[in-house]
Amino acid sequence: METTMRWTSADLELLPDNGKRYEIIDGELYVSKAARYEHQRACKRTTKALEEWSEETKLGEPIPSPGIIFADDDDVIPDVVWISRERRDEILGPDGHFHGAPELVVEVLSFTGSNEQRDRKLKLKLYSRRGVKEYWIVNWLMRQVEIYRRRGRSLKLVATLHASDAITSPLLPGFSCQVRELFEDYLADNGGRAAKNDARGKRKK
Repeated sequence: METTMRWTSADLELLPDNGKRYEIIDGELYVSKAARYEHQRACKRTTKALEEWSEETKLGEPIPSPGIIFADDDDVIPDVVWISRERRDEILGPDGHFHGAPELVVEVLSFTGSNEQRDRKLKLKLYSRRGVKEYWIVNWLMRQVEIYRRRGRSLKLVATLHASDAITSPLLPGFSCQVRELFEDYLADNGGRAAKNDARGKRKK
């Protein structure tokens, strides 16, 4: 009888350190190449917004790209998390990785291969199952943020926010960030490039 190989955290230690992101979800290995610029900028600005609020309140901190080992067969690297000081002390292991769910997880969509569906389906199920309280899916292409919050035993979509909307959360009292702030530099840069391209086109005519 043929059995399916299940990857574990120990297997990750044997993989090459080549800039790719290796994650295990329910025993299956997923590999992602380096993210593109727009993805990285959205991660940076999301972290910045959470960092500014955290510095004021001292309630916790955002961490970009942390290792979360829920179990040997569930070992992932989300784009950003926010974790309270109390929760950090509970789940931070001597190996420098989290071994439990932070309160908030943020994934910025990558529109390559199966990455988008992984964030929308597999990771949504994983974070629901493992006790994450809130999950944000940041979509830099559509300039929107989907907010999932725990309702009973699972995470449910409660809002899809657009550029003019503000992100707030019961986890983060007093926190407010306009969605456009996660993308505005990218939008301004793209607008500038578009204007330059239009100008070049007019000169050629």
